[in-house]
Amino acid sequence: MKIYLDIDGVLLTSKNPKAAFDAELFIDFLVKMFDCFWLTTHCKGDSKPTIGYLEQYFNDATIDKLKQIKETNWDTLKTEAIDFNSEFFWLDDNPFKSEIKVLEDFGMKDRLITVDLSRENEYDNLISFLKDKRHK
Repeated sequence: MKIYLDIDGVLLTSKNPKAAFDAELFIDFLVKMFDCFWLTTHCKGDSKPTIGYLEQYFNDATIDKLKQIKETNWDTLKTEAIDFNSEFFWLDDNPFKSEIKVLEDFGMKDRLITVDLSRENEYDNLISFLKDKRHK
C-alpha cells in the first residue's frame, strides 16, 4: 500500500515550524510498513531539496529514513501525482477543494486523511487506523 505524505502540518508544525511531537516514531512506522511518496510543495520531481529542507528539523537517523521516501512530480494539483490504480492513503493537513473534488471523482475521497497535529494523540490514532487498513 502506498502512502502519499505532505510535510508542513503533517511532519512539521505549521506555525513556527518544528518537528511535531513523536514525528520520528511516525516516520519510522510509515517507512517500515508502506511504500511512501512525497506529496508536498517541497518535492516536485526531486527529493534532494526536500531532504535538505528537513535536515534542519530531524536528526541523522530520521533523515536516513526520510531518504527512503520516493519523489513525486506534479504541476497544479497534488492529485496529479497519485496512482489511482493502487491502494493508497494521502496524508495532508490542508488539501485544496479542487484536489478533494478529484478524489471524489475517482470515488476515493476516503483515501484522504486530513492530519491535525493539534488533536490529542494524532499520530497514535493514525498508526492504529493505518495498521487496521493495511491488514484488510
